[in-house]
Amino acid sequence: MATAEQIKSLVRSHLSDDAERFFTIALQVAAHEAQQGHGALAHDIREIIDKARKERGPAVLKFPQDLRGLVYSEKPDIPRSALVIPTILEDRIERIIHEHRQQKKLKAHGLSHRRKIMFVGPPGTGKTMSARVLAHELCMQLYTIQVDRLVTKFMGETSAKLRQIFDLMQREPGVYLFDEFDAIGGERTLENDVGEMRRVLNAFLQFIEQDASDSLIVAATNSPKLLDKALFRRFDDVLYYEMPSQEDRKRLTRNVLGSFIAPKFLWKTVLAQSDGLSLAEIDLACRDAIKQAILFDKEKVNASLLLVMIKERQSSRRGQKG
Repeated sequence: MATAEQIKSLVRSHLSDDAERFFTIALQVAAHEAQQGHGALAHDIREIIDKARKERGPAVLKFPQDLRGLVYSEKPDIPRSALVIPTILEDRIERIIHEHRQQKKLKAHGLSHRRKIMFVGPPGTGKTMSARVLAHELCMQLYTIQVDRLVTKFMGETSAKLRQIFDLMQREPGVYLFDEFDAIGGERTLENDVGEMRRVLNAFLQFIEQDASDSLIVAATNSPKLLDKALFRRFDDVLYYEMPSQEDRKRLTRNVLGSFIAPKFLWKTVLAQSDGLSLAEIDLACRDAIKQAILFDKEKVNASLLLVMIKERQSSRRGQKG
């Protein structure tokens, strides 16, 4: 059942009429129950909270004033079944989830669960989606930190902002995604580096080393070669994402088109033409095809319609390279 501290926090938040705080603690209770193997109870608590939030309407997040616009919160509803990545990565994600749920068993043997993770790979290959799945499966809030904006807008006080974010992790357990992480994780010996950025990176290394919160920290980067090598030692696991294989592209297309997919679909042509596109681009192409089918009163999406949308995405990709 819920810990004594969680029960006291629930009572305090209720008496102070702090609904969002109450919801956050209730979700922590759900996560705690999931760790104990009480999956059905965790699911029921989550459904009750989701229903209550919808009835109340959008809530204003109680971030520190200085972090508003830098940290975004969401409660993802994306299950593992929606995640299209290679089997080896699916197994690694499953291991993170399993260790989190069984962390007490590991701690009893002097071991800690994986909670500091780095996702590495090209844009659109499933890194952000994986973070959303982790948050959903662990009944946690997802907090996305816009690292590039943090650096460019608050140059000179970035380290102080980072401290506030790590303090938030301690107060509000969740999945914290540092997107575009290379903005602060750059190699300290680069010739074009400046003293401020070295201080920021050193601060991050210190904060992540000292962090002992119940939060899951995820850093995502498209450019691993730019990262300082000292960073990799601070993470419990590093997952490498790649452009999707033919089987991945087929599985994603089936998932997104669903009942809209036409019989006798020309898979060979579609898979050949979609080669080189990311999962995100294929997802968008499929959704564009569905919209076209709906707007022109077509019941199904055939290969010809999807190919038009795929070619648009390929053209956009070539334009970006040019």
